Amino acid sequence: MKLQISGQQLRLRIDEEELAELIEQGRLCRRSQLAEGYCLEQVVGLDDAPCAAALKVEGSRWSFRIPRPDLLAYLARLPCREGLEYDLPGDGNGTPLRLSLEVDVRDSVRKRGPRRAAAGDRA
Repeated sequence: MKLQISGQQLRLRIDEEELAELIEQGRLCRRSQLAEGYCLEQVVGLDDAPCAAALKVEGSRWSFRIPRPDLLAYLARLPCREGLEYDLPGDGNGTPLRLSLEVDVRDSVRKRGPRRAAAGDRA
């Protein structure tokens, strides 16, 4: 899992193997050892309830909750460049935090082959 932070944007990019783990186990957990005694843990979990995405921060653990129906709908579109995007409550001044979850498109094309246009997609 790759985590990219830029201002009020968090981008999580996973590969096909991590996607399979997330779907099968309902969660994906990765740790980054920053320095001796300091680590950052990122957890992405699926929520079966029809709810919005969420972020919970507890010390050095960042937990992201993604609605399972959204991920399954996204899965049907793969490979694609667009990911799942959510606006979460942000800094308290009305600036939301944009959360993006994407499957690496190059890895997805290698595993799934190129996406074929549906009959309704053709001009």
